[in-house]
Amino acid sequence: MYAIIETGGKQYRVTEGDVLSIEKIDVAEGQTVDFDRVLTVVKDGEVVIGKPLISDAKVTAEVVSHGKGKKILVFKYKAKSNYRRRQGHRQPFTKVRIDKIFA
Repeated sequence: MYAIIETGGKQYRVTEGDVLSIEKIDVAEGQTVDFDRVLTVVKDGEVVIGKPLISDAKVTAEVVSHGKGKKILVFKYKAKSNYRRRQGHRQPFTKVRIDKIFA
C-alpha cells in the first residue's frame, strides 16, 4: 500500500515506515503531523485517484528531526564591469517517518 501526498509544493510517494525529508514545517520533534492533501492511494492493486484530492484519506507521520541541507553557492557575475557577488544558502528541512495511511 502506498499513497502520493502533497506538502510544501512538492509531491511524495510514501509507504508506511518511510523516512523522508520535506520542506520545513512548524511542528516540534517527536510530535505527529497529519497530511490531508492525499492525491492517490494504491491498496492491494486497487488505485484510487482524487479529483484533485481524496476527501476521506490522510497520512499520519512523526517528526524525527529538523535540519538544514547542503550548502549551495549563488554567484552573480557581470562581464567587463568587475561585478561579483557570492552568497551561500542552506535550505531548511524536516525529516518525518510515515506511521499510517488511512484510506
